[in-house]
Amino acid sequence: MTIERRTILKSLAAAPAALAMPAYLRQASAQGGTLDIAAVYSLSGTFANVGTLLNSGSKWAIEKYDTVLGKKLNYVLIDDRGDAGEAVRRVQEVMTQRGIRHILGCTNSAIALAVQKEVYARGGIYVQMAGADESTGKDCNKSNFRWPVASYSAVNATVRPLIEKFPDAKKWYTITGQYVFGDSLLTNVKDVLKEKGLQHVGNSYHSLSDREYSGYIATALAAQPDVLAICNFGNQTLDVVRQAISYGMKRNTKILAVWSTGLDQFQALGPENCDGIYFGCNFWHGVDSPGGRVVAEVVKAKTGDVPNYLHACGYAVAQVLLEGIKKAGTDDVPAVIKALEGMTYEGPTGTETVRPEDHQVIKDYYLMLGKAKSAMKDKNDFADVVAATKAFLPPEKTGCKMS
Repeated sequence: MTIERRTILKSLAAAPAALAMPAYLRQASAQGGTLDIAAVYSLSGTFANVGTLLNSGSKWAIEKYDTVLGKKLNYVLIDDRGDAGEAVRRVQEVMTQRGIRHILGCTNSAIALAVQKEVYARGGIYVQMAGADESTGKDCNKSNFRWPVASYSAVNATVRPLIEKFPDAKKWYTITGQYVFGDSLLTNVKDVLKEKGLQHVGNSYHSLSDREYSGYIATALAAQPDVLAICNFGNQTLDVVRQAISYGMKRNTKILAVWSTGLDQFQALGPENCDGIYFGCNFWHGVDSPGGRVVAEVVKAKTGDVPNYLHACGYAVAQVLLEGIKKAGTDDVPAVIKALEGMTYEGPTGTETVRPEDHQVIKDYYLMLGKAKSAMKDKNDFADVVAATKAFLPPEKTGCKMS
């Protein structure tokens, strides 16, 4: 009782002095300390190679900002092991046991969809990079923000320009990953083909664990398509492209990887496999912009090379969160959410805007064409940008009912 009384008296005595402090000093005092930012990435499992690069980009962004509103940033890494259930459990742990409310990152759409519900339920904010339409569509919520485009945008920014470029390419075949993101890409491809009166002559599903695609490619060849559209992600995209080329499919068929991770995949494929292949991508280091130059400087300092999409994407989700906190003037979650809605800033692709209706970042998505080795200007000049498009559903058509 004596200790409590002394504590109270001490606090009362200090209160007038605190109130007498100038406003800017009171604000600095309130803003001191540490701000924990938790990042959810797969450092093991099928997409560990993707998660590792995304994690690097986010970590480097946190190091670049260092502090926000006078608070030292502390990066808390969560390895979800490629499992949505594990991701939710780990997020629950850091939010309940450590009181962390600022979360970023994901390695695939299934994980993001699970985590965004959990973060919302626990009063946090979540900035991530899922591709599935549902993330800022029917499963949207007030806490959730997405930097890369949705599947709808990726398909419409690649398939439509390709149709315009090759109007005689009437027959399309798809090879699709049988998971949330693959299905989302496939649905959107079919919608565009139907609208344009083109033939979808077949689809082959593969599982998350598949590495051998010769049977699917043989089936695709038998359908004699004009275009093969690959609707999957990560190393599975690389494997399908390589095997389609080895079967001679490139000779008579246009090949489109609707969603690639850009430079790191081009490097893995090599120019002989990139040549003549079309790729969709959220970021390309060759597109010059103020925000892109900042990312390039950060990555060059760390790797000595140019940034790939995964570096830029990991950086971008951290940037969105931290710029929102700066704009809000506080790390209070409701205030940060409000500050982010409608925020415009210089991001990795140029001027980017957070759409308030569904919390989707409005930015370009690129259709790229791989070039021959003899045409490369430097070791990273694997492709040319054919089209840069902002292809987004109007907010009222996304299915988002913001809660």
